[in-house]
Amino acid sequence: MEISIVPIYAGILALIYTFLTISTIRARRKHKVAIGNGGNEFVIRATRVHGNFIEYAPIILFLFLLLELQGFSKVMIHAGGILLVMSRLLHAFGVSKTKENFKFRISGMMTTMFLLVVAGCLNIYMSLTH
Repeated sequence: MEISIVPIYAGILALIYTFLTISTIRARRKHKVAIGNGGNEFVIRATRVHGNFIEYAPIILFLFLLLELQGFSKVMIHAGGILLVMSRLLHAFGVSKTKENFKFRISGMMTTMFLLVVAGCLNIYMSLTH
C-alpha cells in the first residue's frame, strides 16, 4: 500500500517545528539563557510552544499513518491533517504572546485533544473490525 497523505502533513509540521526551534533559539540568545528558561517569560513561552508541539504532533501523525495503512478514508485523513496543522498553529500563536489570548490556546488544545482521542478510537475500531 502506498502512503501518500500523511507525508504531506508530516512535511508541513516539520517546517513549523523548524520555525518553532529557531524561535526558541532566538529567545534564548536574546535573553542570554543557555540552558532551560532562566525564569524569563519570553523564553518560558518559546520553550513551551516548542515542547508542546513535539509532545502532540508526532503521536497524532503516527495515528494518522496507521489509519492510512489500514485503508481509512483519505478525505478524513486529509481533514485530520488540516485540523492538526491548524490546531498546532493556533496553540503556538496563543501561547507565544505575553498578552495571551486564551481563545487561540484553548481552541488549539481542544482540537488537538479531539484529534488524539478520535484517531486513537478509530485505530482501535479499524484494528478490531478488519
